[in-house]
Amino acid sequence: MTTEALPEVENPDSRTAGWRDVAALIGARVRRRAALVAGAMRPLAWVLLGLMVALWIGGQILGWWELTVAASVIAATLVLCALFLLGRTAYDVALDLARTRVVVGERAVGALKLANPSNRAILPSRVVLPVGSGRGEFGIKRLAAGEEAEELFAIPTQNRGIVKVGPVSVVRGDPLGLFERTHNRDEPIDLFVHPKTIAFSGQSLGFLRDLEGLPAADLSRDDVSFHTLQEYQPGDDLRRVHWRSTARTGTMMVRQYEETRRSHFVIALSCAASDYIDPAEFELAISIAGSVGLRALQDSQHVDLRVQGRSLPSNSGKRLLDSLSGVEASKPKEGGLVALAGVVAATMPLASVVVLVSGSEVRPEDLRASCARLPYGSRVLAITAAAGQSPSLRRIGDADVVTVGALDQLPIALQKVLA
Repeated sequence: MTTEALPEVENPDSRTAGWRDVAALIGARVRRRAALVAGAMRPLAWVLLGLMVALWIGGQILGWWELTVAASVIAATLVLCALFLLGRTAYDVALDLARTRVVVGERAVGALKLANPSNRAILPSRVVLPVGSGRGEFGIKRLAAGEEAEELFAIPTQNRGIVKVGPVSVVRGDPLGLFERTHNRDEPIDLFVHPKTIAFSGQSLGFLRDLEGLPAADLSRDDVSFHTLQEYQPGDDLRRVHWRSTARTGTMMVRQYEETRRSHFVIALSCAASDYIDPAEFELAISIAGSVGLRALQDSQHVDLRVQGRSLPSNSGKRLLDSLSGVEASKPKEGGLVALAGVVAATMPLASVVVLVSGSEVRPEDLRASCARLPYGSRVLAITAAAGQSPSLRRIGDADVVTVGALDQLPIALQKVLA
């Protein structure tokens, strides 16, 4: 007796679930494609789409075939223009700047290289390169498989600042400008446009060249500069015991030292717009601060650069000039030169040399108050940028005040101070 296998009965519920999965997959792909098309539509395309719908509805309601024909023509135009978005734009993009640091007015050039790494041709496209607040556009011809294209460009450097170059965007669109698809390539590059500076020689700006530095009023148990002897207190280092005095007096005596100010060069640049007549005078002050800072670094000084609200990196000439490239006018609530001097006194009490740089709009009484607020014992030099004026030197309390009308006057003015 043989047994026959019964045929399996297909479950209608499983069949329905399968169709639902297929429909959901197709619907997701359609929505994704629709979202891509919608994202590529320019404002004019949306206007034409709305006009097409209005004409179609009007033609159906009123029975005017002319409106229906016009709607059909617009629909055909939109479809034909959308076809220009098809195709690959898989360029290999390389953005290269000849130099990433230039001085104001120097020529800055770069190259944009595009290559087609695929085995199929890439249709003509447009490449957009943002440069600061502007942008450059390049038309790229059809690139065959393995073909390369290179575009050279120049960057304007009339103004100091940090110019962001890139990222490169590859744009595909239609001749009517209805659709546009953008793909970002590569990473942006920062171009530092440094302020102008002037080099000068002569006496060191550090003023202090000895090993011990400038003695401060604070006493310490461990330093370089010996001050006096005192009786031993619990916790004192036994290595500081002065045995001869101990044997002579019968009381254990230890050495006491003066804390010393190390060679600490501070540049305080006021960025308050109210301290300057115009932006040109502010740029002069920045150039003065950069020139003084570079000379101090050349003298192996430890340089700190301070502006309203923050301290800027300045441990090398490159970092100092990079920091000055990004300096902008401060907010009024951050105060002017007097407030900046107060911050220097609070955060850098052991500064050996402090250089205040400001504009010609600072009042003499504010300049005097700024110098008075700086750490006691510091050598203070105030430099006033006053565009167009003759260089001069005067004293305010213990501070030397130099007025500089042009950057090339700075070496002569400082020679008078150091003489």
